[in-house]
Amino acid sequence: MDTQELARLGVATVYEAAGRTGLLEGPWIQVIPGSRAAGPARTVRCGQDDNLMVHAAMERVRPGDVLVLAMPRPAPVALVGELLALQAKVRGAAGILVEGAVRDLEELRSLGLPIWARFVSVRGAGKSVVGALDEPVVVGGATISPGDLVVLDADGAVVVAADRVCGVLEAARARAAREQALRAQLERGALTYDLHGLRSHVEESR
Repeated sequence: MDTQELARLGVATVYEAAGRTGLLEGPWIQVIPGSRAAGPARTVRCGQDDNLMVHAAMERVRPGDVLVLAMPRPAPVALVGELLALQAKVRGAAGILVEGAVRDLEELRSLGLPIWARFVSVRGAGKSVVGALDEPVVVGGATISPGDLVVLDADGAVVVAADRVCGVLEAARARAAREQALRAQLERGALTYDLHGLRSHVEESR
């Protein structure tokens, strides 16, 4: 699985190629502008306003994983700061998706690990609620199972079920090739109004 290629193809292309499924409803804060990430989900179900399980998850992180941190309800409580993000980076994580808050924003940007979060807040999390690791979680209205592919960029986040990744990758490649050909036509002055057959739809309705 070429996760770097999926990251380059991006959220919008992967979402469309997947049949407009798997969108993780935002808004999401992209901690490092211009960053992209894609990789298999390493899921963490935290207790409400508690990050005990984020600490526990660090020993399970494998190179290329996207850490997906969920709570029962998204809240402006910091599940991740500089020191947890550092551990994830050292262990090779491709990125982190936090359905909660992050803090130490300048330090996180200096660290360079791609991170997306619902909020930025200095409100600290507890460390007492035992949740779950590597079990399905719901984030942004979508279910993410361990090993599902998560793609992240400036447009937000999308998840592709593990058993669909190969098919979606092929469809995304084909879509990107079609868009490249269309882009060349637009640069020569063509209009999507005509190329997509939209003119007749409008004019015939008059």
